[in-house]
Amino acid sequence: MQNLKLKAKSYQGIIDRYKRYLPITDKTPIITLREGNTPLIYSSYLSSVVGKNFSVYLKYEGLNPTGSFKDRGMTLAISKACEGGSKAVMCASTGNTSASAAAYAAKAGIKCIVLIPKGAIALGKLSQALIHGAKVLAVDGNFDAALELVREITAKYPITLVNSLNPYRIEGQKTASFEICDDLGRVPEFQIMPVGNAGNITAYWKGYKEYKAAGKIRELPKMLGFQAEGAAPIVRGHIIKNPKTVATAIRIGNPASWKQAEAARDESGGLIDMVSDKQILQAYSLLAKKDGIFVEPASAASVAGLLKLTDKGYFHSLPIKKATIVCILTGHGLKDPDRAVNTVKNPKVIKPNLKSVLKEIGY
Repeated sequence: MQNLKLKAKSYQGIIDRYKRYLPITDKTPIITLREGNTPLIYSSYLSSVVGKNFSVYLKYEGLNPTGSFKDRGMTLAISKACEGGSKAVMCASTGNTSASAAAYAAKAGIKCIVLIPKGAIALGKLSQALIHGAKVLAVDGNFDAALELVREITAKYPITLVNSLNPYRIEGQKTASFEICDDLGRVPEFQIMPVGNAGNITAYWKGYKEYKAAGKIRELPKMLGFQAEGAAPIVRGHIIKNPKTVATAIRIGNPASWKQAEAARDESGGLIDMVSDKQILQAYSLLAKKDGIFVEPASAASVAGLLKLTDKGYFHSLPIKKATIVCILTGHGLKDPDRAVNTVKNPKVIKPNLKSVLKEIGY
């Protein structure tokens, strides 16, 4: 049976939508899973918490094809790798990068090799990389040790590195900032996001600056980044040799884009702070119960940061009467199912009759 072509106006992915802002040519083979175009969801609850005249939106990147924002950068990284004739790609990962690299490599028909830190990756993410056929190896060390090995190997052998050190990853990820501005019809005053390897905050800031240069927006937002307290090298000013946090996606002690993240902070007049695991898990639960959004713990760092700044009076201390705040939710909750299971109680077992059910539900 002959394949039917999609309608000309149907969504084709970030490269097709934003190609004028991306480093592609007519010779670039587009490897896409229709990533991007994720929803910007208004949160009435969080808006009320911050206070009158403040509107809080949630950019839900967990609805990308493999469940995280990594797909935005990976579509471009894999496309450019194929354009250059690469037959294999490689990355170090705490989970999301491996899932994305494996899926896009499978789509492209090339080999994917992944190094993960032993025992420090959520099952949901590991299963994705494996089911897509990647060669996954666990390194007896942390993410930083795995990344160092990947850098050394890809420098010596014909394998393309697809971590955020790859500039095409940043180029793809910047498209999320374009979407935010397009959906709002303007730029938000504040953007809050988790910070791990720091490639994402680097990408968003690059995107906002490019949109301003193109005349699409008039102002730039303040970039507010949050690391986990046990993995906060930028905040503490030194490498963390053994980072610890429940937010595995940002459990990184030596960010590859450290300097670029500081530049985004400083140029935007923003900040990079940290939140505790307790604050992260509280925000994780709050998002599920108040907004109906299930995220992985690392994603909740942005909302935990929003609540921390609100408690400190940060927003109301500034000379502004009203503002729009966008929190980036980087990955879906099904990435880390064990955390969700451990957070809630098991269902109560009752007798299979009407009376028992009605009693438990209060009727």
